[in-house]
Amino acid sequence: MLLDFDRLGSLKWVLIAIGCAVGLFLLLPILFIVALSFGDSQWLIFPAPGWTLEWYRQLFTDPGWVDSLLTSAKLAVIVTILSVVLGLLASLALTRGKFMGRGAVQAFFLTPMVLPVVVLAVALYAFSLRVGLNGTTTGFVIGHLIIALPFSIISISNSLASFDTALVCGASPLEVKLRVTLTAIHLGIFAAAIFSFLASWDEVVVSIFMSSPTLQTLPVRIWSTLRQDLTSEVAAASSLLVALTTFLMLAAAVLRRPRSVK
Repeated sequence: MLLDFDRLGSLKWVLIAIGCAVGLFLLLPILFIVALSFGDSQWLIFPAPGWTLEWYRQLFTDPGWVDSLLTSAKLAVIVTILSVVLGLLASLALTRGKFMGRGAVQAFFLTPMVLPVVVLAVALYAFSLRVGLNGTTTGFVIGHLIIALPFSIISISNSLASFDTALVCGASPLEVKLRVTLTAIHLGIFAAAIFSFLASWDEVVVSIFMSSPTLQTLPVRIWSTLRQDLTSEVAAASSLLVALTTFLMLAAAVLRRPRSVK
């Protein structure tokens, strides 16, 4: 084949080199932030004069940072559960149902992925002010769920689309869904959970509009601190975001890897 990578000869090494260079270019800023989080300077200076874990100690002993971290974790867990449940139900309707306007409904569910996030944030802010949800956990959950749900629907719908719906051994439709379908699409459900969690965990624009002085997520806390000064605590908090995101993506890659049948 024309695009067979193994038949490109020496050109494939050029492509590999270009790929590595692009990957390094994208990773360097993240690596710098992680390195700066271990520097012993109070301000963000590179290269660091020395190395220390002091900023992580201060991060985990500061009530403001800890509260923001716990808020982000709580919201991400709630949004993940709701996103997977609602995404599963919506995906079953979109892939198995036959009704007029199914394509339009599917496009509507995916709108938050193409709509500029700042437009969505302003709309949610105006709505939450009108109904009294601004600065509340419920308001945060609604905002994050709107962003996370499309990822869940895409992941689960793709799994359902490749799954045979035939009934087996005389089982009822409900039994098939509970005992066969959910088992067959467990990787899609897991991917939906990972992306939903990360969509909530890393969300900053919507969170800025929905936050209050007493309720802030970790990304909002980082953004607010950056407006005042560039301390190493910000680098430590940013490293925590990167670390959890990297861990979840690696876990997803490992679990989705095809297993050899012995």
